[in-house]
Amino acid sequence: MSLIGTEVLPFKASAFQDGKFIDVSEENFKGKWSVVCFYPADFTFVCPTELEDLQNQYETLKQLGVEVYSVSTDTHFTHKAWHESSAAIGKVKYIMIGDPSHVVSRNFDVLIEADGLADRGTFIIDPDGVIQTVEINAGGIGRDASALVNKIKAAQYVRNHPGEVCPAKWSEGAETLKPSLDLVGKI
Repeated sequence: MSLIGTEVLPFKASAFQDGKFIDVSEENFKGKWSVVCFYPADFTFVCPTELEDLQNQYETLKQLGVEVYSVSTDTHFTHKAWHESSAAIGKVKYIMIGDPSHVVSRNFDVLIEADGLADRGTFIIDPDGVIQTVEINAGGIGRDASALVNKIKAAQYVRNHPGEVCPAKWSEGAETLKPSLDLVGKI
């Protein structure tokens, strides 16, 4: 079943951010745009490159009114240890959720049950707590956070301009489409 258009299911988890442990729930995703980025595990190989890349886009995302949450099935304690021991992860300022109970990973349908790890899943959630995009990558394929920025801009545009849609390769300021009977077969 697709998660697109569904509300984030309830959860409670501990997280690490800015040298502190904090509590996070689905309520954190309401009232602003959110990106939830699942990854398999701390102290691994592709994961730190992705999280560092996401940090490099964090200021841009914040300017767009977006909060970022990374999630793995590690604990928030492990996130803290990784933050303190890795130059790449030491840069991370966004929230790092621990999901040792696997509740969050199951809620987003990214848990690899046999391994107890999460797939590389990226979710854009609107201010109503509704999932607008889902991207799942195989474990060996890293993501590009700059592409995520463009997807958020498109999602925000569509939300703010009912009746318009963003075509392929749309970028901010580019022409959009207004679906109608007159467009059928003409694109």
